[in-house]
Amino acid sequence: MQPVTLTSGQWKRIELPGSRIEQHASLWRFANTPGQAEGYTNAQIDDYQGRRRQQFPWRPPLTLTVRARFSHRDLRGTAGFGFWNDPFLMTGLRLPALPRALWFFHGAPPHDLKLAKDVPGHGWKAATVDAIRLPFFLLAPTAPLAIPLMNIKPLYEALWPVGQRAIGVSEHLLPADLLPEWHTYTLAWGREQAVFRVDGEVVHTTGDPPGGPGGLGSPLGFVLWIDNQALTLTPWGRFGWRTVDLPREQWMEVSELNIEPE
Repeated sequence: MQPVTLTSGQWKRIELPGSRIEQHASLWRFANTPGQAEGYTNAQIDDYQGRRRQQFPWRPPLTLTVRARFSHRDLRGTAGFGFWNDPFLMTGLRLPALPRALWFFHGAPPHDLKLAKDVPGHGWKAATVDAIRLPFFLLAPTAPLAIPLMNIKPLYEALWPVGQRAIGVSEHLLPADLLPEWHTYTLAWGREQAVFRVDGEVVHTTGDPPGGPGGLGSPLGFVLWIDNQALTLTPWGRFGWRTVDLPREQWMEVSELNIEPE
């Protein structure tokens, strides 16, 4: 594939009520206006709307570069950029799927996606997940017994690392102070490892990323978004989805986006 950039013209948009995407020369702003929690707001571009998952465009090896900043360090909802398989039917009529993603991802409380044992369930992260893997399918029949046991702390400490490896979760918490300032975020997605950098400095490395030798899934699509949702998913059986109120406008500005296949 040829490299794609912010101005390549291939991006599909989502601008739900209360959201907008503004273009000012080479600068794009993705914004959500103040509002109550009853409505879902989302300003997003992606390259997979209307495609079957097997037609999603991206496989390793490639390098993603995004230069971005956000309106606040205490954003509400979720925001980020990277690659995933859109498992929750957000952009088309596909069969539901187990999640696969590698991205820079922000989620604010009450968002609680507690998948990595030693990393909070919220915050600004470099993260991967790949549940379409043989170890996960082998462990899945034990879930009805294992989930209640996760509520017992010694058992959680002993057993959850096995589950974390099975679903390919690898996360690193980034400082929230990065959010309001311009920074260059880079993701080098290889078949055997993924390397996350901020301003050229390595902040996280993980082996066996989605699309690597251990993966079983289809290609991934690119997404960049900011919204007002909060997801709860924990090893001890808490699950939920909600929208949150936005007391003030919040936005993400992007001055550079480049996906370079190797």
